[in-house]
Amino acid sequence: MRARLRAALVASVARVALLAVESNELHVSRAARPASHREIGPIVKRYQKMSSLYAPTLKEDPAEAELVSHKLLLRAGMIRKTAAGLYSYLPLCWRVLRKIEGVIRDEMEGIGAQEIQVPILTPAELWEQSGRYGAYGPELMRLKDRHDRDFVLGPTHEETFTDLVRNELRSYKQLPVTLYQIQDKFRDELRPRFGLMRGREFIMKDAYSFSASQESLQECYDAEKAAYARIAERCGIKALPVVADSGQIGGDTSVEFMALADAGEAELVWCDCGFAADTEAATAEVAVAEGEAGELERVHTPNAGTISDVSALLGVQESATRKALALIDGEGRATVCFVPGDHEMNDVKAEHVFGDYHMMTDEELRDAGLVKGFIGPVGLPEGIRVVADASLKSSEWWLVGANLANYHYRHAQMGRDFTIDEWVDVVCAREGDLCPHCGKPMHAARGIEISQVFQLGTKYSESMGATFMDEDGREKPFLMGCYGIGVSRMVSAVVEQHSDERGICWPVCVAPYEVEVVAMSVNDDVVWPVASKVTEELAAADLEVVVDDRKERPGVKFADADLIGVPYQVILGKKGVAAGNAEVKVRETGERFDVPFAELSQWLRDRIVPARA
Repeated sequence: MRARLRAALVASVARVALLAVESNELHVSRAARPASHREIGPIVKRYQKMSSLYAPTLKEDPAEAELVSHKLLLRAGMIRKTAAGLYSYLPLCWRVLRKIEGVIRDEMEGIGAQEIQVPILTPAELWEQSGRYGAYGPELMRLKDRHDRDFVLGPTHEETFTDLVRNELRSYKQLPVTLYQIQDKFRDELRPRFGLMRGREFIMKDAYSFSASQESLQECYDAEKAAYARIAERCGIKALPVVADSGQIGGDTSVEFMALADAGEAELVWCDCGFAADTEAATAEVAVAEGEAGELERVHTPNAGTISDVSALLGVQESATRKALALIDGEGRATVCFVPGDHEMNDVKAEHVFGDYHMMTDEELRDAGLVKGFIGPVGLPEGIRVVADASLKSSEWWLVGANLANYHYRHAQMGRDFTIDEWVDVVCAREGDLCPHCGKPMHAARGIEISQVFQLGTKYSESMGATFMDEDGREKPFLMGCYGIGVSRMVSAVVEQHSDERGICWPVCVAPYEVEVVAMSVNDDVVWPVASKVTEELAAADLEVVVDDRKERPGVKFADADLIGVPYQVILGKKGVAAGNAEVKVRETGERFDVPFAELSQWLRDRIVPARA
């Protein structure tokens, strides 16, 4: 008798819970619901069942993965490796990518950019016209067709876009024009690694502006730069705009947007005043310690062939020493470059100064009459070009190598004991260097490059003969801008910034789904009917829902929910259902709330809708 009463009570509770759910918004008409940009066509079930979702999760970190984003994207069943640097995007990741692309398209439309699509496969002759076919290097994927004609798989599309407009835009009256595409790109990376961070095939948005004047180019550049800042923010990425080197793209003006992350490949410095720069491009005031004044003194420094050895032996700070770097410049000249002892030479800056240089081998050092570890500006052999970083220009007294094994010079005075042939900017800026804008010490960070804007000027239009007729009837080359976003790389950047030890914590703006309904049991005649109705109600309320309908233990479901990282988890168990409540967990903060069924849809909408991109 008691058993029958208990069963009847349970059934009654289930009916009450279902009635509470059904009385909320389940049967609200389309006209009565808030409009949504996601609504196209008639309302249908817009939720996904975990039992049919292709998201093969993994319990352990894959051995190949190093970065947090790489590990979690593989473990959460979002990507799968086909070959080195080549990945398939599975349904969850594809939804994230489409949301990011939607934000990009929205912002591009807002500034008047027009979307097109050009071929990935590009005739090599276009790259020969620009001069990049031979200069780009081995990263350029080259191939031949059956007629033995040369083609490339585009890593970028400056040539293709320039070729497109050079026969179509003929008058200044048609300018400015900004065209863009979102498309696969290809680069034969030497060491493809880190998942979507550095692959051989990746998704990129690239845009190109064509202007008649520098003022117009600047306006296009500024509009794209502002749009890129908004794109990062709308996608939940904390990014800094930093002064950057233009690399293979070329051009005189360039800014990168760096997503701050310990896993970032790029090093940058930034200041509280708002200045930020890639260390490859940053010009900073280096705090150089002055050496002691006095008569030139040769001191014995046995086996002290490094800056740290000399600093420890003589009891001076490393910034008071001078580091000598022996190299052969692009013209074959033997060169010694001096930098502050506590700084490193930057390869990119050095290439701008020395061309295609290389550091001297031991044999080249011997041939030049130089002693490894003990090179200094005093008494250098004849014919050696002597350069120094501009940060040392105001320093009069130097501690340097004596060009003799196991010896250094104290009190070496510039002008009296040695001279410098040329002052250059070659050092990497570092934490503590002074900001070139406000003079305060800068901070150091690592970042993931997610986007970059360039002012190309006439680099491509001149070489490819892309001209227009100006107001005076004269032919002039287009002034071009180039603007790229690593779409697939942005996925990794989001995960690097939004994850914890349990998995991904997607922000609502790019999450594959907004709500996950976690039914503790699908075999329970109390819980599962309520879970099913809650799922339908939330979908009808224009929320993106996935429901875990798998016949798995609660622990497995909770682990997968945290791993996949849907922003809001609606957890339904017997106690909550009996009380007429759903337990809602906020994935990123871990906060938990008991929300009555009658209020659940609106409670979630109030938090989700404002957070959408």
